[in-house]
Amino acid sequence: MFPLDCVCSQRTDQDQETTISDFHPLDHDDPLEGLTLVGANQHKARADIAGDVRKGLSDDPKWLPCLYFYDEAGSQLFEKICELPEYYPTRTERAILEKNADELVAHVDHHVDLVELGSGSATKTRLVVEALLRRHGKLRFIPIDISRSILEESSRALVEDYDDLEVFAVAGEYHDGLDYLKERGGPPRMILWLGSNVGNFSRPDAIHFLRRLHDSMRDVDRLLIGIDLRKDPAVLVAAYDDAEQITAAFNKNLLTRINRDLGGHFDLDAFTHEARWNEENGRVEMHLVSQRVQTVRIDGIDMAVDLAMSESIHTENSYKYSQAEIEALAAAANFDVECQWFDAQNRFSVNLWRPIS
Repeated sequence: MFPLDCVCSQRTDQDQETTISDFHPLDHDDPLEGLTLVGANQHKARADIAGDVRKGLSDDPKWLPCLYFYDEAGSQLFEKICELPEYYPTRTERAILEKNADELVAHVDHHVDLVELGSGSATKTRLVVEALLRRHGKLRFIPIDISRSILEESSRALVEDYDDLEVFAVAGEYHDGLDYLKERGGPPRMILWLGSNVGNFSRPDAIHFLRRLHDSMRDVDRLLIGIDLRKDPAVLVAAYDDAEQITAAFNKNLLTRINRDLGGHFDLDAFTHEARWNEENGRVEMHLVSQRVQTVRIDGIDMAVDLAMSESIHTENSYKYSQAEIEALAAAANFDVECQWFDAQNRFSVNLWRPIS
């Protein structure tokens, strides 16, 4: 599944660059001084829910892309997941940042723009924002998020709470936003990629994504990346299968979205949510498991999906990393690990990476 704190992994198979001309200011009902919101033109939208659903549900085994978890209901459910007692990544990463924010920003001794990939509600981001404001007095924050509603809500809250903060919010996928910022120029940047979002990518795709990220950076830029660590499988599975069944509702909301957007006829009660630890691949897997033999029509794509009893639809992976795997990932993507911070139980890591030629 995630930890997507709070955005799902995004496409790695689309490498066409986005330019400044592909973006335009977005209107919002109550303009606020210090807040600018831009977004990609409609023709640049990469999400193709119809094509992706057809492809995933035609494969064997069946799968659905996590990209579509994050409609309004899905985003709200994930915010609840982040506060669950079983879901340790959010509070553990927050604790690391609370303890070490001033130290980590001290590694960048010049004024920077703060950029965040998948900023979501930006609750943990505030710790870095406050540390940079203490160090430099003023700051420009550039959140990039696929969910415009969450992006605008969190950006407005930040501008209202910090007098010396300017927010330039970019509604779009990661690479769209980074391509845009690369062309736009500006001061050195500290890029945040928190919540172990890297875990949503397969290991080869993580390298591919990070290499593209590297290519958008300059020598003076830095990447602050949160990465979840390998640990007791019982702890991992519980984090993705909570007692209150909020995660189950989040997973099933993917079927609700297909019903709404594509005319699907999925009966949510005919599926159960399941989290599995895959030791060989070092990942937690999310599945929706059919509770009966069934055929589900999806009218919008003229498709009938046949499901056997106990057949699963694989919806998400969350890869976990050892220390050696973190170092190998950085090296493969042309980064050097400048510094690392861990919690007392070594459950999670926050890593400062420097791009190398």
